[in-house]
Amino acid sequence: MSAAPPRLRVVYSAGYTVPLPAGHRFPMGKFLALRQILERDGIISPKDIVEPEEAPWEDLALVHTPEYLYRLRHGALGRAEERRLGLPWSPALVRRSRLAVRGTVNAAWMALEDGVAANLAGGTHHAFPDHGEGFCVLNDVGVAVRVLRRGGWIRRALVVDLDVHQGNGTAAVFADDPETFTFSMHGAGNYPFRPTPSDLDVALPDGAGDEEYEEALRRFLPEAVTRSRPDLVFYLGGVDVVAGDRFGRLALTRAGLERRDRWVIGTLRGEGLPLTLLLSGGYAATPRQTAELHAIAHRTAREIEGRRHEGDGMRATA
Repeated sequence: MSAAPPRLRVVYSAGYTVPLPAGHRFPMGKFLALRQILERDGIISPKDIVEPEEAPWEDLALVHTPEYLYRLRHGALGRAEERRLGLPWSPALVRRSRLAVRGTVNAAWMALEDGVAANLAGGTHHAFPDHGEGFCVLNDVGVAVRVLRRGGWIRRALVVDLDVHQGNGTAAVFADDPETFTFSMHGAGNYPFRPTPSDLDVALPDGAGDEEYEEALRRFLPEAVTRSRPDLVFYLGGVDVVAGDRFGRLALTRAGLERRDRWVIGTLRGEGLPLTLLLSGGYAATPRQTAELHAIAHRTAREIEGRRHEGDGMRATA
């Protein structure tokens, strides 16, 4: 008898979307749009959606300093901090950020159970222990790794960060953590202009397209896996690498993005590694177009897990 067909469980909350000033650059509408696209296309059903609670403050303190959490909690961020963050402080923003962190923790737990799971947010890799920046308030991956490690769920973790921007906050969080390996492949001429070194950084020149990108990825991802020997992988599948992105300077086609996600997910799952999918960045012309690009990774993960299931079923009946 074969196992039950695979499902892609995802974490999502309506609280992932909060009001922003008119004309703000952050595509807040992409989170709801992504859920709608995944349901429309049959990639998930309502029973596959898990609602997160807010991450407890004590969990956030595993990564973030008491001073920063106090300012965040009580609305005491200075003007310079808000400018660096790129988002206006509000109680809703704090709640949203805590929900997204817990969403990544939940998705990581589910990935350990199912093989692959997703948070329909997360990948806030510019959040440092003592401040937020670049639209990132709290470092969800940092908190998730430490919560899971505290509970004995994992020991070693790998962060595969393919956002167009270098994962400076995540690199800072894990700078002194030999059991968490950070791999960032990004645009060389883009924000942050003073990167915090990851364990493995690959910087691509402006305008790099499908061929150059794929060549680098196929060279360096296996190295990251070999060096990290992870119990769990977090995949920050930023879609701001696609040509025309408002904040990206690379030039992948949509087909190139599809090949990227298929190769990354297929490689990691082929190694039997539990995989947590996170959104990270994407700034296409509209939030809906951004969500359509994000959906590629989820559609690909569902297809790959389906083939793995079919293969297991064939072996079980042979």
